[in-house]
Amino acid sequence: MHHMTLALPQEPTDGIAGWAADLVDAMGAPGAGLFVALENVFPPLPSEIILPLTGFAAGQGVLTLVSALFWTTLGSVVGALVLYWIGALFGRERMYALWAKLPLVKTSDLQRTEEWFAEHGTKAVFLGRMVPIFRSLISVPAGIERMPMPVFIMLTTLGSLVWNSVLVLAGYWLGDQWDEVGTYVGVLSKIVLVMVGVALVAYVAVRVKGRGKAQHRRA
Repeated sequence: MHHMTLALPQEPTDGIAGWAADLVDAMGAPGAGLFVALENVFPPLPSEIILPLTGFAAGQGVLTLVSALFWTTLGSVVGALVLYWIGALFGRERMYALWAKLPLVKTSDLQRTEEWFAEHGTKAVFLGRMVPIFRSLISVPAGIERMPMPVFIMLTTLGSLVWNSVLVLAGYWLGDQWDEVGTYVGVLSKIVLVMVGVALVAYVAVRVKGRGKAQHRRA
């Protein structure tokens, strides 16, 4: 059977989107899976480009919708496992040693984070798959805390399948306008990142103020 390519006017030719299109052209659904695995390890690579593009390719008959969802979800799990093992190999002792050297943080904060992860880790791993940047980062504490591997794989697979299905199907249904998906997801990503940024700034401000007060009291 002759291999159809995505050589259509709507296909991007340059930048990351062009590279993603070339991957899907050359390797089909496994190419999309490879991109998603890399995106999990290197968050700056945008899944909101490759997933709708893969859906668009499925709509054009270049690959099947089932293979698109299978390979992109497999890619998500493989990428997440790489980061899980980085966390597991790094380990709690090194994490505490590194944390102790950082300014503005206390060991008790790390203990609180661990307690939070012990209580909410399963929700974080599942829901975190649907939040840009966070979906990569959440795998590291899961590894450090040695979340049971079957649980980690199951939650990552389910969360990734939901996220990937939404974006792949959006590209499939939108057809020529598949790149509109990236615009909406891009806006959502920015809102999430701004919220995380604001929370971090507030946290550091409170920590600095607390330290200032403590020094003032000592003086």
